[in-house]
Amino acid sequence: MAELVYPPVLTFARGVFRYLGLRFTLTGTEHVPRTGGAVMVINHIGYLDFTFAGLAARPAKRLVRFMAKDEVFRHRISGPLMRGMHHIPVDRDAGTASFRAALTALKGGEIVGVFPEATISRSFELKEFKSGAVRMARAAGVPLLPTVIWGSQRVWTKGRPRNFSRSHTPISIAVGEPMPVPAKVSPDAVAVDLREQMEKLLHGLQETYPDQPRGDDDRWWLPARLGGTAPTPEEATALDEADADARRARRAERLARSTEENAGSPDGEAGPAN
Repeated sequence: MAELVYPPVLTFARGVFRYLGLRFTLTGTEHVPRTGGAVMVINHIGYLDFTFAGLAARPAKRLVRFMAKDEVFRHRISGPLMRGMHHIPVDRDAGTASFRAALTALKGGEIVGVFPEATISRSFELKEFKSGAVRMARAAGVPLLPTVIWGSQRVWTKGRPRNFSRSHTPISIAVGEPMPVPAKVSPDAVAVDLREQMEKLLHGLQETYPDQPRGDDDRWWLPARLGGTAPTPEEATALDEADADARRARRAERLARSTEENAGSPDGEAGPAN
């Protein structure tokens, strides 16, 4: 397919990264296949993870097609860019179409990027994995490519102001060996094994990370397991559940308001009568 948008966007992103002074360390890039499809499975600790994870594929001269929320594709600025880079929209109410689009890309020899935790991990530890990435890789006959990021939460993450200053923040990215998906092993079991492999990679990046907190107020980006002040996994789960409840309440309120307005309109349509 023609790549008219992706290359200039990458060039622009690299310029921004240089301006911010971000220091990247990439390991395991030799594991990225030079040809053929693969499902790149990535942990999720910051809003820019997809931009950083894609860098791991560049030494192999590959581009990653990321699966992202369809709201991003409806935005007037990001939408045309996402579509131009041939990323894949995910509609949570119509997941079958997204799955089929990803399969088409994989069978066409593309690398598809997936975040199996679905949302950003506030604890900066791995959340439980959904098995969709495994099912996708099995259906397409391609391997899983475990990929982990560390340090991106310091640039922009949930519940924290973004840091777009020239902070010279280190960003570490590691790619593990490709994992085939055995035909006779349950996807849930493979997802557990995948998570274990990614946890080892993540702990390795944390142990070798070249920066330390600059005082007690800067310990927020470290998980509680390492002496940081980030929420524990249990506390993070409770925060996520509270957010989900709030979103459901807002949706119910909007639906009730819309129903009430429609009921009050003579012709059954919302809006004032002329």
